[in-house]
Amino acid sequence: MLRERKRDYVTDLAVWAILSGPVLLWDGPADGGSWLSVGVGVGALGMAVLVHRAWPLAALGIAVALSLADSRELYTVSYSTALIALGFFAGRRLAGARPALFSFAGIAAVGLVITLTAGAELWEWFTLVITLLFAVVVPWLIGRYARHYAQLIRTGWQLADRMEREKHTAADRERIRERSRIAGDMHDSLGHELSLIAVRAAALEVDPSLNRRQQASAGELRQAAADATAKLRDIIGILRTDGEAAPTVPSDESVAELVERARSSGMTVLLHTPGPLSGLPRMIERAVHRIVQEALTNAAKHAPGAEVDIGISMDEKPTLTVVITNAARAEGRRLPGIASGGTGLVGLDERVRLAGGSLAHGPLDDGGFELVARLPVIARLSPALEAPEIPGAAGPAPSTSARELSRARQRVRRGLVQVIVAPVSVLAVLGVLMFAFQFYVQSRSVLDRTQFDLIKVGDSRADVETRLPSHTLDGAPDGLRPEPAGVDDCVYYRTKKYDATPVYRLCFKEGRLVEKSIGVDVPDENRRRDDQ
Repeated sequence: MLRERKRDYVTDLAVWAILSGPVLLWDGPADGGSWLSVGVGVGALGMAVLVHRAWPLAALGIAVALSLADSRELYTVSYSTALIALGFFAGRRLAGARPALFSFAGIAAVGLVITLTAGAELWEWFTLVITLLFAVVVPWLIGRYARHYAQLIRTGWQLADRMEREKHTAADRERIRERSRIAGDMHDSLGHELSLIAVRAAALEVDPSLNRRQQASAGELRQAAADATAKLRDIIGILRTDGEAAPTVPSDESVAELVERARSSGMTVLLHTPGPLSGLPRMIERAVHRIVQEALTNAAKHAPGAEVDIGISMDEKPTLTVVITNAARAEGRRLPGIASGGTGLVGLDERVRLAGGSLAHGPLDDGGFELVARLPVIARLSPALEAPEIPGAAGPAPSTSARELSRARQRVRRGLVQVIVAPVSVLAVLGVLMFAFQFYVQSRSVLDRTQFDLIKVGDSRADVETRLPSHTLDGAPDGLRPEPAGVDDCVYYRTKKYDATPVYRLCFKEGRLVEKSIGVDVPDENRRRDDQ
């Protein structure tokens, strides 16, 4: 922070020195000025540089006031550099455009009042507006463009930084989701395997053909399976929150193989299918496998020895329907010590929902249990996972970062267009005003020939001005003979509204008319007559 302040101080001193240079060169005594005007100008510019960071429009106002004090046309060699520099700083540091536009309009209005109050020609005000446009407004527009471009660069870096953070966040989220998936797969596969082991061990534990020692070993095996199931539940809890991912993956087996493995463990399972379940979408195939696996696991836990009936059918929609029913468990056949996490059906319901289907389950009147799943063969995402649609837009909604970057680019493009279009538009409007004013001056600078004839050499200027129109020409047209020597002033008027020549010339000296003549394209005899 201290280094940045020091750098700003050095920069401001350099800017002050550059802006004060023209004042020292052109406002000194050697150029018709005074050291007082130099001191006032340099001091005022120092104040402008001092406040230009906090109040850029106030600093610009100081430069404009110095220029107007030096010339009603605003253009001065001494302060033009200050106008350009402080106009650029105002555009670079002001966030909004409205205060600056109001300030520019106020400068033009003040210049018009000064011009009219001083009784000067309106051409001076046109010169002021042109100077204001090119020495103040254009640098201000360039400063705004530079500001917007810097914002675009800053927005781009912020977007890159945000994308990098989001990338890390997405990676962390993906790791958490993978751990959750692994936990579910461990529940699906290992929990199922442990349940089947417990079923086999329980059958051996009550087998009368085995001796007591063998039955005791089978009971220990059953208890070990129950303990392993409980530990598995604890591991699943860890994987759902934090910890290293386990390499366990579910076995990729068919429904028929799953049923056969359950039968080999001692379960009674009936499978009814319309044929091989091949050619199904991967998500549907995994969902059917998961449904059958969870149903067999629950039957082994809660209704050991009961018959399990699995029916899989397909309708014309096409929709795959899976109905799994198990009979009530035999009294005394519930396996002691088989742990249950209570989340199997919850996870199964989520998997079916994500596959675009529906799941229903519940107890039957005879004490059994039924599970019914309906899955569309053409898998679709659930409404919760589908991308939101935007009316009139093709594709997903743009992100916040993308919208911010798009707005920054639009501001830069708009600023570039303003730098080009605004001066051209103002010049066009100003050109129309100048043309209209020129037309007005032409119509008000025509001297009637009768009035011209009534004017006599030697008349006082006050008497002559009572017969003259309200406006004169800006100067002598080309082709006129030189003005008489020793006169104080010569004024020129049109003889016709739309013709620049010939013109009337009236010259005054010491408040008296000393010459009246008609200028170009007038026959010599008429010119001699008029001169007389």
